[in-house]
Amino acid sequence: MSNSIRVNFLYSAILTVSNYFFPFITYPYVSRVLGVEKIGICNFVDGIIHYFILFSMLGIVSVGIREIAKNRNDTQKINRAFSTLFLLNTISTTIVLAILISCIFFIPKFYIYKELMLIGVLKLISTYLLIEWLYKGLENFKLITQRTIIIKIVYVISIFVFVQNESDFIVYYLLTVLMITFNAIYNLLYARKLISFSFVEVNMKYYIKPFFTIGIYMLLTSMYVSFNVAYLGFVANEIEVGYYTTATKIYTIIISLFTAFTGVMLPRMSALLEEGRMQDFRKMILKSYNAFFCFAFPVILLSVTFAPQIIEIIAGKGYEGAITPMRIVMPLMLVIGIEQILVVQILMPLQKDKAIFVCSFVGAIIGVIMNMCLVNIYKSVGSSLVWVSSELVVLCVCQYYVYKYVRIGFPLNVILKNILCAIPIILIIYFLYNFWDVSQYCKLLIMIVVVPIYFILVQVYIVKNDLVVSLVNKSRFLHDLLFTK
Repeated sequence: MSNSIRVNFLYSAILTVSNYFFPFITYPYVSRVLGVEKIGICNFVDGIIHYFILFSMLGIVSVGIREIAKNRNDTQKINRAFSTLFLLNTISTTIVLAILISCIFFIPKFYIYKELMLIGVLKLISTYLLIEWLYKGLENFKLITQRTIIIKIVYVISIFVFVQNESDFIVYYLLTVLMITFNAIYNLLYARKLISFSFVEVNMKYYIKPFFTIGIYMLLTSMYVSFNVAYLGFVANEIEVGYYTTATKIYTIIISLFTAFTGVMLPRMSALLEEGRMQDFRKMILKSYNAFFCFAFPVILLSVTFAPQIIEIIAGKGYEGAITPMRIVMPLMLVIGIEQILVVQILMPLQKDKAIFVCSFVGAIIGVIMNMCLVNIYKSVGSSLVWVSSELVVLCVCQYYVYKYVRIGFPLNVILKNILCAIPIILIIYFLYNFWDVSQYCKLLIMIVVVPIYFILVQVYIVKNDLVVSLVNKSRFLHDLLFTK
């Protein structure tokens, strides 16, 4: 990776992970204070609001990053792109906002939680005003990262000060939403230094198709991701929602690291294609696979094995129902990581919006059918199975289109090599986990150290991962520079 990509990835990783990490710091405290039912209520409402946000935002984030990145050397074109996309997003948000407010007062399940739902209205408006797609397109990750960290530190302190007992679940949700609101206010104020909005610069026709096409992709994708939470809340109960959302908490945080990387790579890949540098484009894809496989396998192995201990650390007693869903969901990291490379780094920069739509449509159909078949019976476990099955189908369809357009195949050989190399450490973990007579938490701490070291050695000496070899060589150079006379 070039220096600029490394710096952008660092800031983007901090930014993306902070979206999950700071709430994760508070989650062990909040889950114990509020209990599984109140956590389930908050997550159910947030799942509904998230769905309305998807309709409001549609394809603004991906299209915005792509178009701003493509024109970042031309101020006039940036102003035109921003003005058009922001106006388009304003129209969609206004329509969705009116529908949401109506639903709150006319749908009984929503009206029961009307206080939380109205706070959710603020979240919808704040998300629309966040405009981080502008900063990501300009690759201005440093600014938004610094500002986000400050606001989220205040958020963490506020949670511990104001959330004291089970009845404070509304306060908890309000503080979570206000974090987005203050970020949005800052982004809007600072954006005036970067761009100028003008109705004269608007060119709706050029952007409407990708805005809706990619937006529909996001909505269809939600039919087997975020829709699971809402559907589970309707057909089961808030406790099952609490199990499911707790089970996916660790997964969400870890995959956000790689999401940060793909977010950095999208503008860079778009620029490479714009310049016709196809060979460099392919090299970047290979580096992305190498970067991903470095941490995916050890994380999956540790999280599946030690799921009971991880759940208890995160949420405490009473969340045992989240253990099986977590073990089902964690291998998704491998599936979705590859899928993100195919969609965000290949199909989106290639502007193959129709292919993206087909991928999400197939996944949505599978998701809806399986939700109706499994969730009523298996509840949170069923939701986990729905998610895994849908993503596997989406991955297959995405790979078909990627091979069709750019002849980049599925990295099967590298995956098999990593799996074969993992067999010895899997056997060691199995015997230690079941037959070593020490605390399971002690085993977890030891394995958190041993497993990454084992996989680093595998990447360097067996897989011969260029990225890891390069990092190891640089660390050796740094060590020699600092400690060798």
